[in-house]
Amino acid sequence: MKSGQSVEIAMTFEAGRRREFDPAIDGKDTGPGPVARAEMPPKIVARGVDVFYGAKQALFAVDIDVRPNEVTALIGPSGCGKSTFLRCLNRMNDIIDGCTCRGSITIDGEDIYAKSVDVVHLRARVGMVFQKPNPFPKSVYENVAYGPRIHGLAAARVDMDEIVQTSLERAGLWEEVKDRLNEPGTGLSGGQQQRLCIARAIAVEPDVILMDEPCSALDPIATAKIEELIDELRVNYTIVIVTHNMQQAARVSQRTAFFHLGNLVEFGDTDRIFTNPNAERTRDYITGRFG
Repeated sequence: MKSGQSVEIAMTFEAGRRREFDPAIDGKDTGPGPVARAEMPPKIVARGVDVFYGAKQALFAVDIDVRPNEVTALIGPSGCGKSTFLRCLNRMNDIIDGCTCRGSITIDGEDIYAKSVDVVHLRARVGMVFQKPNPFPKSVYENVAYGPRIHGLAAARVDMDEIVQTSLERAGLWEEVKDRLNEPGTGLSGGQQQRLCIARAIAVEPDVILMDEPCSALDPIATAKIEELIDELRVNYTIVIVTHNMQQAARVSQRTAFFHLGNLVEFGDTDRIFTNPNAERTRDYITGRFG
């Protein structure tokens, strides 16, 4: 980030804050207000989270409370541990050989690393959208229907039709694909594919949606649609997003966590992080002195 971009970020945040707090401008329900959200119990609580890849430690004693119905952005330079932490939240690190996680992570008070936890159920409850759109080599309809079918969420075809339509509507894609449901999902544009993946994630009724740089492979127009969708989705879901784009973090999130060299350097309300950070490392990263 070059000189002057910190001012742009601050202006971006101010515009985003006006959209959240001014119904006349925003014109839609944004869920519980900031005071109400602050008083609600955290959706996710992480305490003392350490992650190792073999003998190499990637995360050091991370403590984070993620509030419900908010977007929490994880920022920091490449290799800082933000994606590693994100994958801890639905135990995707379990599939990486030699990766071990220590500490405590709870969702709604339940220890997600307890031996009794069904990891398949956990990953339905905590959906994930990846950096590159990855639709299945199936039709648009079957991409969305796949999860509800294997989890037994639809008793009849009419129930499945309703789930597919509702999920595509929530992902802002229904009007664009309602006449193409039997066509391959891989035939959609990149932005449409990413929204299809979001529809696929929410079709299994998750509580939390994780997004790992969901716009990095998209053009500016597709990125704007995804960002608008994120703001709409947080009414019903808790969202944690990894992003390298400082302006994006300022636009879409209510709270921001800055990681560096495996450490959580600073965590707090997005307005404070971007306009008056406590840590010098946070200030240096946001103003482009490193990263």
